[in-house]
Amino acid sequence: MRPELVPYSRLLSHVLRHRPESVGVKLDKAGWTEVAGLILAVQRKHPEFDMDTLVEVVDTNEKKRFALSPDKLKIRASQGHSVGVELGLNPVRPPAVLFHGTVERNLASIKKQGLLRCRRNHVHLSADVETATRVGARRGRPVILTIDSAHMSAAGVKFFCSDNNVWLCEHVSPEFIRFPK
Repeated sequence: MRPELVPYSRLLSHVLRHRPESVGVKLDKAGWTEVAGLILAVQRKHPEFDMDTLVEVVDTNEKKRFALSPDKLKIRASQGHSVGVELGLNPVRPPAVLFHGTVERNLASIKKQGLLRCRRNHVHLSADVETATRVGARRGRPVILTIDSAHMSAAGVKFFCSDNNVWLCEHVSPEFIRFPK
């Protein structure tokens, strides 16, 4: 993504995942909003923002955080919502292990409570160590947790995989987490 697009990506993440009302748009039950209305709302602060810019942000976002409808009339965040939306994802069997990137200061709480979704709708997990490392590194020196998703699934925990390949579940109990030594 071109550096000048990063502020737009952050703004779209904020609006489409957490605070649509901050620019005056509404999300439907599945998290979609009208592209035309979103562009007009963003243009109040950023007059240069247009459809071409929006499409470039969506297409070049490294994490593929956003999805445009096939007709490009609607847009939504692929995952990471703290507002009540139902993405319409079907439960799927996860890989045997998944990973979660965090930082040292969170380990004591995770050892007691497991991974909590906090204000988000789901806990986010990665299918590979590299992605989990990038996620954890956003907050400091990353610590990678290994999640026994096979046993979680066998115990009845439902997993979902977002359009951008983020694995989602409601909670990861401590007994399913392998901590680094």
